[in-house]
Amino acid sequence: MRKKPPVSPFEARKAAAKRAALNALKRARRTADKAGVKLSDWEGEFLTEVSDRVKTYGRAFGDPEKGAAGEALSIMQTVKLKEIAAKALGPGKGGEKKGLHRKPFRRKIEE
Repeated sequence: MRKKPPVSPFEARKAAAKRAALNALKRARRTADKAGVKLSDWEGEFLTEVSDRVKTYGRAFGDPEKGAAGEALSIMQTVKLKEIAAKALGPGKGGEKKGLHRKPFRRKIEE
């Protein structure tokens, strides 16, 4: 019985990035459906097309300058995915950006 040749670390990292991207896309859609948040046509199309490209090609972008070599999503696709996921969570649960919640600096009073 022959052993399989070991998988290269680069291939393993690529496969892990692919799985992580697909899981994040599914999670964003599922969260929006559960919360009853209506995604715009563009957002729904984005989730569908990006997941199809990741399944087919292993990554969703062609230009190597738009993202790292071992990543499945480009930098802007990752940002948009995070925005859609935040919208699905709704306000108060990570869906809104939090303001600055610290005391401002005060002038020292000299005595």
